Amino acid sequence: MAKPQVFSIPALKRLPAYLRELKKLQAAGRLHATSPVLARALRIDAISVRKDLEMIGAAGSPGVGYQVEPLIDALESFLGWKNASEAFLVGTGHLGTALLGYRGFADYGLKIIAAFDKGPVPKDTLVHDVPVFDFAEFPHLTRRLQIRMAILCVPDDAAQEVAEKMVEAGILAIWNFTGHTLLLPEEIIRQKVNLAGDFAVLSVKLARRLREIDGCGEDKQ
Repeated sequence: MAKPQVFSIPALKRLPAYLRELKKLQAAGRLHATSPVLARALRIDAISVRKDLEMIGAAGSPGVGYQVEPLIDALESFLGWKNASEAFLVGTGHLGTALLGYRGFADYGLKIIAAFDKGPVPKDTLVHDVPVFDFAEFPHLTRRLQIRMAILCVPDDAAQEVAEKMVEAGILAIWNFTGHTLLLPEEIIRQKVNLAGDFAVLSVKLARRLREIDGCGEDKQ
């Protein structure tokens, strides 16, 4: 039995950046992209670029690099972005509403086709042109439309219960925007957005930079 392929998470997270840079080159009429060019754009080394692209089965030509259009196609196919992935969003508070209004998801092949919140939800409610339903309708609509992905934006204290109901309805992948770590069956795919963690990294880097600036000021005195 073949072993499942293991992918590097940092490399996976870089793939959208490659796609963005390649589309810029395509718009500029460039037919080829070399690993040094992509490395400079992503601020990594050229060896990492080659390893990342080998992961998706792309191979460049020595002295020429990668053909831009086929590489874009390979990246979109690998990421599953050639065809739109339909998803439901649960929780139409400030964050959920902001996500519903974000048009950039279309560039990633993600289409939020409906949102849900605790009832009662007035009939024909729309948020950024996306219909909003009472969460009681979630199981029925999930099965009827065969939705497999959901975005979770509810308050932390409701996250576990709502996620369990999502799974019962047939959801296989949850993009978790809450601060709660979900305890779900192993086969359920979960991706947690770590807003606090990302801010902590930014905050520490800023504090370090401010100390460097203060230190430079002291040296000049």
